[in-house]
Order: sequence, then structure tokens, then C-alpha cells
Amino acid sequence: MGKGRTIIWGGVAVMAVVAGVVGVRTATFAPKDIADGSDVKLASAPAYDIDAAVRHLSEAAQIPTVSHQNVADNQIAEWDRLHGWLASTYPAVHAAMQRTILPNRTLIYHWPGSDPTAAPIIVMAHQDVVPVTPGTEGDWKYPPFAGTIAEKAVWGRGTVDDKGSLIGLFEALEALAKNGFKPKRGIYLVSGHDEEAGGSGAIAAAAKLKAEGVKAIYTIDEGSLVLTDTPVINGPAIMIGIAEKGYATLKVTANAPGGHSSMPPAETGVTTLAKAVLDIAADPFPYEVRGPGASMIEVLAAKKGGTTKMAVANQWLFGPILKRQLGAVPSVAAAFHTTIAPTMLEGSPKENVLPQAANALINYRIAPWNSSAEIMARAKAAVGDAKVDLAWVKPPREPSRVSSTSSQGWKWIAAAARADAPGAVLTPMLVVGGTDSRSMEPVSEDVYRFMPMHFTLKESAMIHGTNEHMAIDSFKRMIDFYARLIATSAG
Repeated sequence: MGKGRTIIWGGVAVMAVVAGVVGVRTATFAPKDIADGSDVKLASAPAYDIDAAVRHLSEAAQIPTVSHQNVADNQIAEWDRLHGWLASTYPAVHAAMQRTILPNRTLIYHWPGSDPTAAPIIVMAHQDVVPVTPGTEGDWKYPPFAGTIAEKAVWGRGTVDDKGSLIGLFEALEALAKNGFKPKRGIYLVSGHDEEAGGSGAIAAAAKLKAEGVKAIYTIDEGSLVLTDTPVINGPAIMIGIAEKGYATLKVTANAPGGHSSMPPAETGVTTLAKAVLDIAADPFPYEVRGPGASMIEVLAAKKGGTTKMAVANQWLFGPILKRQLGAVPSVAAAFHTTIAPTMLEGSPKENVLPQAANALINYRIAPWNSSAEIMARAKAAVGDAKVDLAWVKPPREPSRVSSTSSQGWKWIAAAARADAPGAVLTPMLVVGGTDSRSMEPVSEDVYRFMPMHFTLKESAMIHGTNEHMAIDSFKRMIDFYARLIATSAG
């Protein structure tokens, strides 16, 4: 009996210690090294005509700079038309800034600063848009390339991704130039021609800037926004992308003798391929609460409080539960592991012919702590001795580096964003897609991805989808944000 009491009281003591540790860690928990920009003296946005700006976005949306999968289908004249329209619409910008048009139609504008020793800034937005899915044109409330102004918004393909940013930048720079702004730091505006089809334009622009010895203090591009119904806190959050995942597509090929489908062998190329794809997909990368995703969840948990804060503050105890919760929603889970997505299959050209080669494509988005070499090794281990070949479709793009959340560039962006949404939580995040800004890493100390549009999760689904539109309120926020940021950081 005495021994039993000893065990019971020992268990109680252990539980008390655990509870005490959990309580202390929860009470003292706070996100680390995330500056709020409160020490920045923010410049005000200059006056401009919002009605004219809205008309300009409408006009830009009517120029169909569509990047097709097959480059030969692109209408290059539309890019030239956009360049001419920009020159005539923004004369003050074109008087103050030197314009370079690369042979591929990528644009580089440079506004020299008065202090050549001060590191310049780079602002970015791309010119091209994705196609409208054939057959869905009738699903749009307004024609996708009409730039219709209705319902307090500008409707059309690209109004959000990314001509909203492009025209917002030009409106901000035009207003600054007209109001006599003289930058101390140089300003570069880089506008890629093919962000939606690989980003070769941004790569070329970065190579040119590097050759000229440019080293910017920061770069800002598209990639995230102000989410008004952010998971965990169910409220607004300023989500600034500090890194983006890598990108790789693996081709899995099963070679076979082929032949007539009336006399199939025990295993065909298709079944060999199917088994290999299933084996690769059945060995997912584990969830890891680290990197930019961890920083984000820490900020949101600290705001939420309660059991959420307790779980995040005490991952030594609640880690498995936290990972299960994060993995339950694909859009959230993507920030915490390398994703594996089989997307395309190819077999025989005819239903009654056994294929001599069956192929599958598997798309990976690589977390910052993984690499393409790890992916290939994992895929090879998953298929074992299966008779398949594994090869990259193109050289993989490794994950970007992670930018600082306490640098001067971060502080300027944070301050400009908080001026627009003072009640929102400020948090870093991992961008799970890709942007042109990744190419600026060799010529920029830090790279950030943020646009000050206010979206709900549901509204964000229209990007690349049907009924894409830019709310006039969000467009005004963008112009003000870019004007304040440029005037503050380059002034």
C-alpha cells in the first residue's frame, strides 16, 4: 500500500511539474525577432485622382498580354501596346525614370537617387496574365478583357494578378514625380513579361542589374495580402511573404514492350507506372513546424491565446497534436512540408494498344528546409526496384532564402502596411507559389512579397479564376501603400 501511495504521489508530482512548465512557457511565450515598424517615420501619400487611376486600370486590363503555355501563341504586339500606353499615360514617370525594354519585353525603370552610396530599392509587378479557360467566358459577369468598371470594382483578367500592382505602382510614382519628389536612394521598377510562364524576363533583368553592380536594400513584389478572415484568429492579418517554396516536376517513365491490348502481359507499362506513382505519393514529406510557417503560426497563436497559444508554446508536449491540426487543411498544411502532387498521365495513343512508354508528371513545391536532391532520393527509395526511370522535366528551382523580419526593409514595409490596416496582426509567411522576385536574390539584401489588398479566403480563389476583379477600395489602398513606402524608404 505504501509503495502504491509513493507511485501515485510521484505521478502527481510529475504532473504538477509538467503543468508548471506548460504554464510558465505559455505565459512568457512571444514571437521572436519580428519588428513592427513602429520606429519608422512614415511619409504621407501625395494627392492623386482616384477616378483617373481606376480608368487607367480598366484600360490596362483591356490589353490582353496573355502568357500561353506555348510561347508561339503569345501576341507580342500586345506587350508593345502596353508599353506605349504606359508611356502616354504616365508622362511624369517617363520624364523622371530611365526606361529599358529588354528584347523579351521585360521592363526596367530607374529613377537615380541623389546619394549614389545609398542602396537602391526594387519594386516589382509583372505585365502578363493567365489565359481565360476556353468555354468559361460566359461564366464571367463581365467580359474578361473589357475592363468593366462596376459594383465598386474593375473587372477583368489580370486586375488582381498582377496589373493591379503594376498600375498601382505607376500611379504612386506618377503622383510622387508630379509633387516634386526627389529620391535619395535609387528606385528600380522591374516588370517581367512572363511571370506566369516561368519568369525568364525577371531572370534577365536580374542579370542586367547584377552586371551593373546593383545591390538593393530590399525588393518587394506580389505574393501575399491582408487576409481579413485569417485562420486561427478569424480576423485580419497583414501577411508578408519572406520566402517562397521551390519548384520541381518529376517525370516517371515506365518502358514496356507494347503490343495489342487483346494479349496483355501480367503487368503492363500503365500498371507499373501506376504503382510507382502511388508508392511515391504514399511516402509524403513529414509536417515540420519550422521556417516562415512556424513564425506565422507563432504570431497567430500569440494573438489567439488560450489552448492554441499553449500548444504552440509547448510543442515538446503538444507537437504531434499541433501537426495533425495544421495538416488537416491543405491550404495551411502546404506551409509546413514539401508537397507531392501527381498531375499528368500519358500512355498509349489508342485505347487498344499497349503503350511502349507510359509517363507521369509529379509536381513538387519544396519547403525551405528541403532540396531537390532529397526529393529525388526519396522518390527512388519509394519505387524501389520498380522498372521505371525518374528524371526532372526541367532543372529544379530550389527554395528561396528566407528574408529578415527585423531589417530596415522589413520595417519600412511593415510600417506602410500597418498604416493601412492598423488593427491587423502583422506576420511573416511562406509563399507556397512562385513569384518573379525570387530572381532578385543576387541583387537584393532582402526580398518581400506583399500587396495591401484586403481579401477573404473565399475571395482569394478568384485569382487565376473566373470573375477576377479589383475592388476600388483595395486599389486605392495599393496606390497609397506604394506611395508611402517609396517616399519613406527612398526619400
